[in-house]
Amino acid sequence: MSNADTDQNRGPLTGVRVIELAHIMAGPVCGLMLADMGADVIKVEKIDGGDDTRRFLPPDINGESAAFMMMNRNKRGIALDLKSDAGREALLALVKDADILIENYRHDTMEKLGVGYETLKAINPALVYCEISGFGRTGPLATQGGFDLVAQGMSGLMSITGEGPGRPPVKCGAPVSDITAGILGALGCVSAYTHRLKTGEGQRVDTSLFEAAITQTYWQSAITFATGIPPGPMGSAHPLNAPYESFETKDRWINVGGANQRNWLRMLTVIDAPKLADDPRFATNEDRLNNRVVLAEALAPYFRKQPSVHWLTALAEVGVPAGPVLDIGEMHAHPQTVARDMVPEVSHPVAGHVRTVGTPIKFSDTPGGVTHPAPTFGEHTHAVLSEIGYSEEKIAALLDQGAAV
Repeated sequence: MSNADTDQNRGPLTGVRVIELAHIMAGPVCGLMLADMGADVIKVEKIDGGDDTRRFLPPDINGESAAFMMMNRNKRGIALDLKSDAGREALLALVKDADILIENYRHDTMEKLGVGYETLKAINPALVYCEISGFGRTGPLATQGGFDLVAQGMSGLMSITGEGPGRPPVKCGAPVSDITAGILGALGCVSAYTHRLKTGEGQRVDTSLFEAAITQTYWQSAITFATGIPPGPMGSAHPLNAPYESFETKDRWINVGGANQRNWLRMLTVIDAPKLADDPRFATNEDRLNNRVVLAEALAPYFRKQPSVHWLTALAEVGVPAGPVLDIGEMHAHPQTVARDMVPEVSHPVAGHVRTVGTPIKFSDTPGGVTHPAPTFGEHTHAVLSEIGYSEEKIAALLDQGAAV
């Protein structure tokens, strides 16, 4: 157990040491998921400026990148020159007692630096080594770099996202392949770590942005497997249920899930549209799906008669799923967001008090959570090297020769 554990958040992974050799988003998401669950995540940054998100400006808070602070809370940070013998030696010393290592470099980068999986496995056979790449480490695109936009396009996601047929392709507003790849990586890490606890054996974990984006197409892939016809974009509508989409009210948009037969009829009662219940075009869910556009046009005038709070209150009273379409700021302020501690605040040494997005997994006995801000560049280099046995003289020499910051 490292010295950091006494300062950590009592999550279920307390005592687990993770080395993060990752940048931008997918790898850091993996690291922050593990850190939020209590792992001591040590982020190893390159000497020449560190993680590229440090330069994703604007926006910034007192000169600190908002993007970097979001992706790297709860981690400790060191900076090493892995192209130098001394920097590489320090990393190998870190790996010797580590449990998990995360990397999202391009193909063969780790091997070229002399710290590839086989090298690290020889030092620490129990190491769980997680690789997050653009397309995975096998297959014809294994050497190609990964970008969220490209993954969304190739996975089919952009063919089902947007207002409707004949419109330009649209990607999901959030970088879903990056974020999902990071979450899958974290799941892979804890699964491989569980196997290690039972057998003592480490292993490689390999996932990618491409596969992460493919997992977002479960419904549409099922439709294509069954019919041979790939579905297209449907705006806010659902490919298997109707009505299940956004409607404009007198003051703003809301989402309504009147999908199953019971909720469909309840919704019609609320909006006072009994004639639609007898319309043969809308008799069953299949009928409503086949006439989805006409159905939305028929419902629209009813919802425009009253403001959103009227409909949301009335729909809730009869048990029909519904909710407002919030912007990000409204989401941050929503009582449910606050109640679930999804916008915690941490104190950063440069940026001051900053808000971040909380951990989405809650544990009854080992709560985890966000307790530390993102590290400043090289903030924990001295402390971490001391923990692995480096003397003051050796640390000073490493810093003097530029192998660490």
